[in-house]
Amino acid sequence: MRQIPVDTSTATVMVAQTPEPKVRDRRTGEIATDAETGAKLMTVSVMFALNGEVEILNVTVPESGISGELTMGTPVALTGLIARPWENEFNGQKRHGIAFRAVAVTSLAAGAEQPKAA
Repeated sequence: MRQIPVDTSTATVMVAQTPEPKVRDRRTGEIATDAETGAKLMTVSVMFALNGEVEILNVTVPESGISGELTMGTPVALTGLIARPWENEFNGQKRHGIAFRAVAVTSLAAGAEQPKAA
């Protein structure tokens, strides 16, 4: 399936919702893992702002690729972000969309200066 690299160099990206384990099967609660490495996968919702437009993206990332404290509003960098179109059929209905995956989500707040006590 085609993977399209996404340039994030001029975008503002921040955490919209803290990372959660990606669920593979909602009925059983099974957590998704990477097919190649077996790593546990996480989903991070981010606000992606570019050229005056803002979207909320759900990005899948390996658990080991999450660094820093990722709380709501934290500015982040998305390393190796790709978009992958998908389509499936369930109960006779066709569904389609775009899935986003990154190698890493890194907090940019770690280098920010902490307020000093007066």
